[in-house]
Amino acid sequence: MTTFDDRERAFENMYAHDQEMQFRIQARRNRLFGEWAAEKMGLTPEETDAYAKAVVQADFEESGDEDVIRKVLGDMTSAGIDIDESGVRTALDEQAVAARRQFIEIQ
Repeated sequence: MTTFDDRERAFENMYAHDQEMQFRIQARRNRLFGEWAAEKMGLTPEETDAYAKAVVQADFEESGDEDVIRKVLGDMTSAGIDIDESGVRTALDEQAVAARRQFIEIQ
């Protein structure tokens, strides 16, 4: 085995680790986002937990954040919450920061 092979394997491992961390941070962000929306909608703790899980699941429908934004915006609008897409996107960005912070603290 050569040094080049070792280096290539190290880069592949680092890439896989980075992708896994991004996935975990995004899932945490979506959970926090779901909890935020549930609080705004006045859900019970049990309903909040179920809703947060549903938001995490919604992210698997398509790539990107549009599926999550569409779900939360639709649910909040149906619940009579006065919020627009910009407000939902801002909240999603804030939860992304919080999720990254939580992972940094864990490490």
